[in-house]
Amino acid sequence: MSSVETPREVRAQAKYVRMSPRKARLVAEHIRGRSVPEARAVLAFTSREAAGVLQKVLQSAVSNAEANHGIAEDRLYVKATYVDGGPVMKRWRARARGRVARIRKRTCHITVTLVEAPVVAAPAAEEAAPAEVAEAPKPKRAAAKKTTASHSKKKSASKRPAKKKEAAK
Repeated sequence: MSSVETPREVRAQAKYVRMSPRKARLVAEHIRGRSVPEARAVLAFTSREAAGVLQKVLQSAVSNAEANHGIAEDRLYVKATYVDGGPVMKRWRARARGRVARIRKRTCHITVTLVEAPVVAAPAAEEAAPAEVAEAPKPKRAAAKKTTASHSKKKSASKRPAKKKEAAK
């Protein structure tokens, strides 16, 4: 058996949510990779309808972690959030000259995966000191030369063809 412990994953899913997956993905990107308290704060101040639904799914995942694995909310972070398209309800609307316009009422499936953050032991003070000494200061860059209008005129004057000298008689 290896001594490395794999982190436990907890998942929650909301299916057939009556919302466009494209709109829900915009909010899902905001919480990906954040800790659970930070993700809750982001969702609380996001003014989109999808934020409320994602908040419920996040709460469900946290409840699953606490009830099934005994993991505290503070030790969890959002490993993945993704929104998949669900079935599309097709409706129609009458238009001019007897024509029909199709209306697509989209649905989506929202999934949130949480993982327990690994416990990191604080490094000893003795180990940190040599690392600071080993860093060398970065070399300074030389200042770039400024080109002025008079300088550019001198260059263009030197590129002109030389006048031919007439032979003296």
